[in-house]
Amino acid sequence: MSELKDSKALARLEALFDDGSFTQIDAYAKSASGEVEVVAGFGTVNGCAVYAFSQDITVDDGAVSVAQCAKIKKIYDLAAKTGCPVVSIFDSNGVKLGEGFEVLSAYGELVKASTSLSGVCPQIAVVAGACLGTSALIANMADVVVAVKDADFYVSSPSDVTAEQSYKEGTVDVLCDDFDGAVETVKNLISLLPSNNISPAPIFDFSAPQTAVAEDADALSLIVSIADDTSVVEIKGGYASSNCKTALATVMGSTVGFVAFEGKALCPACSYKAEAMIKLCDAYSIPVVTIVNTDGITDKKENQTLVALTKLTSAYATATCPKISVITKNAIGCAYIILAGKGANADLTIAWDSAVVSPLSADSAVAFLFNDRLANGEDRTALEAEYKETIASPFTAAACGAIDDICSPAETRDKVIAALDILSGKRETTLPRKHSVK
Repeated sequence: MSELKDSKALARLEALFDDGSFTQIDAYAKSASGEVEVVAGFGTVNGCAVYAFSQDITVDDGAVSVAQCAKIKKIYDLAAKTGCPVVSIFDSNGVKLGEGFEVLSAYGELVKASTSLSGVCPQIAVVAGACLGTSALIANMADVVVAVKDADFYVSSPSDVTAEQSYKEGTVDVLCDDFDGAVETVKNLISLLPSNNISPAPIFDFSAPQTAVAEDADALSLIVSIADDTSVVEIKGGYASSNCKTALATVMGSTVGFVAFEGKALCPACSYKAEAMIKLCDAYSIPVVTIVNTDGITDKKENQTLVALTKLTSAYATATCPKISVITKNAIGCAYIILAGKGANADLTIAWDSAVVSPLSADSAVAFLFNDRLANGEDRTALEAEYKETIASPFTAAACGAIDDICSPAETRDKVIAALDILSGKRETTLPRKHSVK
């Protein structure tokens, strides 16, 4: 037992769990060649019941064996029975080749177990060292992937892909400087997420944000100024960061997912990023607040854009969690339908009094609607301003029911709080089916 007590994997788990709460499962299990290359067990994290396992790089390089798979699968099975989150810490140089097809079959059972738990109980993967091949696949199936900067995370070995590159390409959701930072991130996420898909999200004590909503604020600043103070955990912060921000946070102590757009055209990357947040929130009935500011759809990568937007539209339209859209500046063309449209997306749509809601950009709309006036020499800039103040005004949209409420930027948090409160009891029944095709 002395080796077990000195285990790096055990130390990592004890750092994650509340003091004295961690209890090992199968602590005396042995593989054919000696100790099992993983430590597993349960306990509490910030008072929440959690199952976890940590691969042990100090035992046979953490090589994945049949015995290791059996130990991990027990964690997944218990989590499914009891409705508790799973935290997985990966640090292994690969599979134990000497066990042949037996270990491949056992690996397959882990893939199935993780997939079966997806959307039922939150799964958070921590890439603390090497996470290669099928381990990378299992880690990426988690709801949130947290990685340490110097970790290796790729499916095809050998590879020069770094965890930092994976963060920029969206496969890593949160990148931390070291394992201690990863532990703090996991603790925050565990506190924000419900234990399972039928449990309510936890309620926290909260403080109001330190900054008021500003009209010229960027997307992340808007999230911070609507959410409770110090509650924001940004997700996929390195991916499509100039177009879209996604985060989990609390508003009045209750967990909320945020999707905020920066004012540029919708592109494939920001669409995939927004889709991932919508699906995460919908799986656990977490309300989604979408901050809409986009000038339409990009005209680049046409087919890739179409596929990405189709997936985003489907995610929004099929999500049954409470959905609130706040149009801050521009909602142009089908971007309005996807992100703020009453038919496809939002339960409630709020717009700033200075917002622009239009089927076309002001420039294009003026060319169509005011062609004669342009031909007569009227100033295009003045005509665009007239169009925005009349036809594209939020008051015009509200008059036909396309927008539910209009507010000033300073009133945004209060309006969101009121909307979340009234939608807290939302119940929506959908047609019986396995899943959407697209």
